Amino acid sequence: MASLTEWKVPPAIQPRVEDFGFDLERALSAVVGLHSIIPPDAFTADSLGTERAGNGVVIGDGLVLTIGYLITEAETVWLHLGDGRVVEGHALGFDGESGFGLVQALGRLDLEPLPIGSSATAEPGDRIVLGGVGGRTRSLAGRIAARHEFAGYWEYLLDAALFTYPAHPNWGGTGLISTSGELIGIGSLQLERERGGRPEHLNMVVPIDLLKPVLDDLRKFGRVNKPARPWLGMYSHEIENKLVVVGIADKGPAARAEFRVGDVILAVNGEKVLNQAKFYRKLWALGPAGVDVPLTLYREGDTFDVTVKSSDRARFLKGPRLH
Repeated sequence: MASLTEWKVPPAIQPRVEDFGFDLERALSAVVGLHSIIPPDAFTADSLGTERAGNGVVIGDGLVLTIGYLITEAETVWLHLGDGRVVEGHALGFDGESGFGLVQALGRLDLEPLPIGSSATAEPGDRIVLGGVGGRTRSLAGRIAARHEFAGYWEYLLDAALFTYPAHPNWGGTGLISTSGELIGIGSLQLERERGGRPEHLNMVVPIDLLKPVLDDLRKFGRVNKPARPWLGMYSHEIENKLVVVGIADKGPAARAEFRVGDVILAVNGEKVLNQAKFYRKLWALGPAGVDVPLTLYREGDTFDVTVKSSDRARFLKGPRLH
């Protein structure tokens, strides 16, 4: 897929070999391109598209780590190597809690894996490389801007996400590489913040330490071998100190309970919530997927209680196609 490598990072922010104490070229050679095809009837087809492209990082013998939304429900995965070769891959699994996705190459990659480091030691101000497929011209040298909690509107929460700047233009699945040449995170999103009265774009990166407890399960089972969190299929945003429903997943629990866009979530099980992080933690504390979720909502002047039977989100997704 030519579009994976036809663009370049601006020269001023490309990493320079002499600025790092590790073999930069070798480290970046472990970053591959990823192109996946998703069936049009897949649950995520409308929201994430039927054709997705980004990056992945070789972490073992034919094992490629990426961000999960690139391969969720994929029926076909292609790995594009920096030297122009293309190898078919198999979507092994996806961890909804961290957001990581795992791909097994079905042919020889002949690439040295990037060693896995520790994201716990990463601090704001640390120099980093955010690696994309194609080497230095498609990677950037930057710094860690922050490390803090991140809540996503799709029922997603990280206690200590990493944020880097400047932002990589093709951030999905990029490899966050430390000054010691180790993988410490996988690129997920591009966000914007105000700095000095001007907007600045950042990348949100999933810390690599979240992979270590789940890697074996992903390789063996395709998902983490523990009870799933309760999922409502509801998208929310914090608006004027209120938690507002801004979208509802088709045929999900919230849709079956006749939630509406614009509903305000006031409480979970009688306990008041004002932000996404508190909402998610109270929701997940009720028990595993399938648990009844008592909510208090506000709609068009009325406050009322409703109980939603939660689900396991994975039940709505197509499983990996066996090769």
